[in-house]
Amino acid sequence: MDKNERIIVIGAGVFGLATAFKLTEEGYKSVTVLDRSMPPVPDGSSNDISRIIRFDYGDEVYARIAKEAYELWKSPDYQEAFQQTPCLWVCQQANEEQPIQPKAAEYSRRTKDILTKIGQKWHAVPNSEEARKRFPALSGRLGSPDIDGFYNDSAGWADAGLAISRLAARCVSAGVEFVTGPKGQVIEFEKAPEGTIKAVHTANGDHIYGDKFIVAAGAWTASLIPAWNSMIATAQIVGYLRLTAEEIVQLKDLPIYFNFSTGFFCFPPHERTGYLKVACHGFGYTVPSFKSVSGPPSSVVSSRANFIPADGIQRLLAGLKDILPQLAPRGLERVGLCWYNDTPTGDFIMDYHPEHKNLFVATGGSGHAFKFLPVIGKYAVESFERKLSHGLLEKWKFPTAYRERFEWGEFKGDGSRGGPDRREMTAQERKMFDSALAAVSTRECKI
Repeated sequence: MDKNERIIVIGAGVFGLATAFKLTEEGYKSVTVLDRSMPPVPDGSSNDISRIIRFDYGDEVYARIAKEAYELWKSPDYQEAFQQTPCLWVCQQANEEQPIQPKAAEYSRRTKDILTKIGQKWHAVPNSEEARKRFPALSGRLGSPDIDGFYNDSAGWADAGLAISRLAARCVSAGVEFVTGPKGQVIEFEKAPEGTIKAVHTANGDHIYGDKFIVAAGAWTASLIPAWNSMIATAQIVGYLRLTAEEIVQLKDLPIYFNFSTGFFCFPPHERTGYLKVACHGFGYTVPSFKSVSGPPSSVVSSRANFIPADGIQRLLAGLKDILPQLAPRGLERVGLCWYNDTPTGDFIMDYHPEHKNLFVATGGSGHAFKFLPVIGKYAVESFERKLSHGLLEKWKFPTAYRERFEWGEFKGDGSRGGPDRREMTAQERKMFDSALAAVSTRECKI
C-alpha cells in the first residue's frame, strides 16, 4: 500500500474513527474523515450514555476478538469511559405479555460453551430466586420463575459519547483531518469510466478528491453505495428513566441485565446524568428513505427525537416491570430510536466493493460493534491492506447473494435477538417521528 495516498473516510462513528486512527498509526500520511457533524455525531448509533462491553457470544470468532477488546477497555486509553460490572443473561418461557425469540435457549447454550472453550468462567443462574440472591437490586420476577440464566463477571459498560469524543481527540492529535457540517455531508460519488471513485460530492456543492475511499457510514451506508441488498437499517428502541439520588445509590450494584427471549436489556444507573437506560436488542422497525431503502434521516443532525412506536414503549415498560417493578409505573422520561445497520447473519462487512476497486466498505455493526472500538480499527486496516487471515476476509466479505432479491425475513442476525418480528413503521408513526425530529431541530436552533 502507498502510504502517501489520499484516504477519505466517510463516517465518524466506531468503524470510521477507529479505522482512521489505525491508518495514521500505520503511517498513512493523508487521512480525512467526513461527516455531518464532529463526533460524537448526535444521532449516530455510536453516541449515547452507555454500551454493553462483553465477550459473551455464540460465535467463537467474535468472542475472542471481543475479549481482546475487553482487556483494552481497562487500559489507560479507554478506562475513563469504562465501568466494569457483571452481565446477567436470562432466557424465559413464553408468557402472554411479551413475544419471545424461540431460539434464545440455543444461543445461550452456545455462548456458555464458547466461554468455557476460551477459558472464561461463568456462573449458572437456574431460576429467578437465585438471580435475586446474587443481585439483590433486582426486585422483579425476571420474566418468569423458570428462567435459565448465567452471569459473567468479566463485563461492563462504556459511556459511548465519552469514548468516541476521546478517540476523536486522539485522531486529531495523530493528524487526521476532519471536514464536517454541509462540507462533510456526502451526497454522492463521482466515478471514473472504469468504475473507480474519483471524488465525493458534499451537501454544500464541494468535490473532495481522493485515491481510496472508506465508507463507514453505519445505517446511512445503503443510501450512499450500491448495497446489493446486503444490509438494512433498522430502528431500535431505547428509553430513559430519571432516578433520584437515593435510587442511584440503591441500584449501584445492579448488573447489566439482558433477556435473550425478549431482547430487553437494562444498564446500571448512569450517575453523571441520573438516568436508568433500558432498550431492546430486537428486529426493529424500518423506515423507507428517499432512495427506497430503509434509513435514518440524513438531512438533519440533531439529538435523537423523543419518539418510538407505542408498542415499543409497552415492551420497554414490560421489561422494566420484570426487573424493577417499583419503577415501571413512573414511565419513561424520554425515548429514542437507535439505528442499527443490520446484515443477514449479523456479521460485519469489511471489504472492497465488488464494482469499485478503490471503495472499501466498513459497516454492518448489527447492534454489536461498539464494544470492539479498541480493536476494530486494527482488523479494518488489515482487511483494507488485504493482510487479514483468509477466514476473517471470508467472514467479513461484501455479500453478493442478495443482489437480485431482498428478503427481510432472512435478516435474522446471529441468533441473539428477541421479541417480535421486524416491521415497517406505519404512515402515522412516520408522521409522529417526523414531527418529533422537527421539534428537536427547532429547539436546538433556539439555543
